[in-house]
Amino acid sequence: MKAAWLITCMPLMACEPVPTAEQFIPDYRGVDTTLLSDDLVQFNVEMTNALSAQDVSNYAECAAAGYTLIRGWGFARHLRTNVDEEAGVWKADAVYTISPALPRGLRTIDAEVVAAACAEKGIPTV
Repeated sequence: MKAAWLITCMPLMACEPVPTAEQFIPDYRGVDTTLLSDDLVQFNVEMTNALSAQDVSNYAECAAAGYTLIRGWGFARHLRTNVDEEAGVWKADAVYTISPALPRGLRTIDAEVVAAACAEKGIPTV
């Protein structure tokens, strides 16, 4: 009888509610910026309540856009982003080059455009 009870209850235990986009209330915990060279910058960001790794990657991109504008430049090129989650805390380590002119490459961002989109979405920059 115990085995039958476990089989019927297991599906119920596995059905925890999954957060939806409407319930997404991120907690942006800050950005640490490290200048690796004159135009190479590392951004370490941390947040909770992310729905996926993309949320923390977006946070890092917003930080890069804001930092680029603070430096008085207009563009950045994404080099890499490493994302990790442990116990509900999401962290990203992202590296970008920044420049006054549009750099070569496929993963470039216009800092003004990205910063404006971040503001619309409520994602902090630097």
